[in-house]
Amino acid sequence: MPPRPRRNQPSKRAQPNEAARLADRLQQAGYTKRDIARIIDRDPSLVSQFYTRNKGAAFVPALQQVLTAVETGGITDLPELTAIAARHTKRRTTASGARARVRTKALLITPTGSGTGRVGAQAIASGSSRLRPLIAEAARQGLRLAFTVRLAKTGYLHPSGSRTDSPGIRRDVIQRADHTEERSYGSAQTGGHDAADFARRVDAAGGDVTAAVHQWLVDTGRIRPDAHILHLEVRTWRPR
Repeated sequence: MPPRPRRNQPSKRAQPNEAARLADRLQQAGYTKRDIARIIDRDPSLVSQFYTRNKGAAFVPALQQVLTAVETGGITDLPELTAIAARHTKRRTTASGARARVRTKALLITPTGSGTGRVGAQAIASGSSRLRPLIAEAARQGLRLAFTVRLAKTGYLHPSGSRTDSPGIRRDVIQRADHTEERSYGSAQTGGHDAADFARRVDAAGGDVTAAVHQWLVDTGRIRPDAHILHLEVRTWRPR
C-alpha cells in the first residue's frame, strides 16, 4: 500500500527579494550585513529582515547605486558609500502621500540643547547606530556632550575615583555586583567634549559610535585596548 501523502507540507522557500539579492552581491564583494546596515544607516536587524520578512524595498535604489559604486567605480570606503546611499534613500509615505514616521526611538534635543541617548549590549555590538543621529545633531547645533560607559573593572587603567581618569566629575563611580563599573567623562561643570569633534570621530569609524568612544578611551589612556563597552550613554547640552 503506497504511503499516504503528508499534510501541511512546507512550501518551497520563497525567492529572495531585490534588496536581499543586492545585499548578497555586496557580501560577495566583501561587505558584511553589519557593513550594509552602516551604509544605509539602519540597524543590522533590518538587513536580516530583507531575507526573513521580505523588507528592504525602500532601499533598493540606494543599494543599486552602492553596488555600482563598488563594482564599477572601485569605491570601497564605508563613509563614501554611506553618502551615496543617503542620496538615494527615500522615506516611506502614508496612503495620503505624507512622509511616514520612522519606527525607531526618538532622540530628542530640546531647545536648551539637552538630549540623552542610551544603548545596551545588543545595540553596542552593532555599533550603537541609534546614537549617531543624536551626536550628528549635537554637532550641527554646536553643542557639548558627555558620555558614560560601563565595562569590566579590569578594563580600566586608573583606579576608581581617580582624578586622572575623569577630573572634576562629581558623579560617583557606580560599581555593580557583576564586577563592572560605570564611569562618566565630561560634564557641564568641566565643559565636556566638542560634539563636532566626536561626530568626526564617529564618521572616521564608519558610523560606529561604540568604536569611536572606545578609541577615544584607548587614545587618552583610560582603558585597555581589549576592554569591551557594555553600556553607553551620551548626554548633550548647549554651552553658556
